[in-house]
Amino acid sequence: MKPGTDRLDAVYDALVGDEDGRVCKDIPDSACTRLPGNFLRQLGAMALTKLGDALASPKTTLAWTLGALGAPAWMVGLLVPVRESGSMLPQLFIAARVRALPRRKPAWLLGAMLQAAAVAGMAAAAFWLDGAVAGAAILGLLVCFSLARGLSSIASKDVLGKTVPKTRRGRLAGYAASASGAISLVVGGALLWWGRDAGPALLGGLLAAAAACWLLGSLVYSGIAEDPGSTEGGANGITEALGKLRLLRDEPTFGRFVLARALLLVSALSSPFLVLLARDHGMGGWDGLPLFLLAAGTASLLSSPFWGRFADRSSRHTMIAAGCVASAAALGAIGADAWLAGGDAGGWVLVGLFFVLGIAHDGVRLGRKTYLVDLAGGNKRTDYVAVSNTAMGVLLLATGAITGAVGTASVPAALAVLAGMGLAGAWLCRRLPEVQQAG
Repeated sequence: MKPGTDRLDAVYDALVGDEDGRVCKDIPDSACTRLPGNFLRQLGAMALTKLGDALASPKTTLAWTLGALGAPAWMVGLLVPVRESGSMLPQLFIAARVRALPRRKPAWLLGAMLQAAAVAGMAAAAFWLDGAVAGAAILGLLVCFSLARGLSSIASKDVLGKTVPKTRRGRLAGYAASASGAISLVVGGALLWWGRDAGPALLGGLLAAAAACWLLGSLVYSGIAEDPGSTEGGANGITEALGKLRLLRDEPTFGRFVLARALLLVSALSSPFLVLLARDHGMGGWDGLPLFLLAAGTASLLSSPFWGRFADRSSRHTMIAAGCVASAAALGAIGADAWLAGGDAGGWVLVGLFFVLGIAHDGVRLGRKTYLVDLAGGNKRTDYVAVSNTAMGVLLLATGAITGAVGTASVPAALAVLAGMGLAGAWLCRRLPEVQQAG
């Protein structure tokens, strides 16, 4: 065996950390022999792209960039919905093209390169444009970024399912998220130090660094060894793609999973409301935002490896636990706002609850990703991912609009609605079957 292969094996065995490190439950023997290299390459690529996500986050860097450039406030409000729903809605129609490819790695690489180009364009806009023109350019590039992200999302889950076996996928995502959390701490510390002087040049530099992360991630990902897979049903038209929505009705387990995933949006949609409450308790502006970034990074760094291993044992129970924690954080924020009004203590409590919510969000995200990949096998995985994400794109816009309207009247009321959704989602997850023991 080559020395390089020995080193890969040693690193993989150290990360997996048990005597069953080479278990291959649902991948072919050829993929099993290449498992250490494929695992580590996907880990490296995921960590780099997550770093890019942190550097180009619409909640921090992009929002601050538009503010520094003098873009209208309503443009800032569109950043998160465009980023999230734009990557989900078109997946049903992209999936057929991806399914027609015997190897899906090239689709991921194309998506990553397009994301790099879009973020590089945002950096150029930060350097050379200002006002509404800069805001419109960045929003337009964000749409392009989101569409490319949807392409990579479909391809990545299929490549993961073909190259990494069950009981190892959750910890792969967990390690990548933990690495991203560590980098977020560095970014948050830098913004806390230089935040008051963060002009277009610094923010444009962050975006340029984010684009470089996707380029480096593409280089690492290109080394993955992927066997050809099934191509049945590929390259069908729009009518056939829409017909895939029948999976929500015809396959009850999948339909319940999508509904539960929608209800667990509490972990994602509660975050901005906690920030709004914290602004009323002395944590607004440039001084407060880096603290929230540090809280989110610390949450990912500390919790993701735990959630990854938990998801490999039972992704269903992972979603249940994380959903309950997210709802508890939302209810805690309501209490902090009511009982700690009139001082700065409420702001610090809300930062702490934001940290707890970050832990819960990582659990929800890792649990539902692992459950979806393990629930579907073979070519069906691409359909499941596409239908699930397209449905979630619609539900995200609808839920965001409803909670946003409620939040305009009362932020605590919006958090109460989201907390109820999270508890309902956790209850619904109890009706899902276990998938880690299958196969």
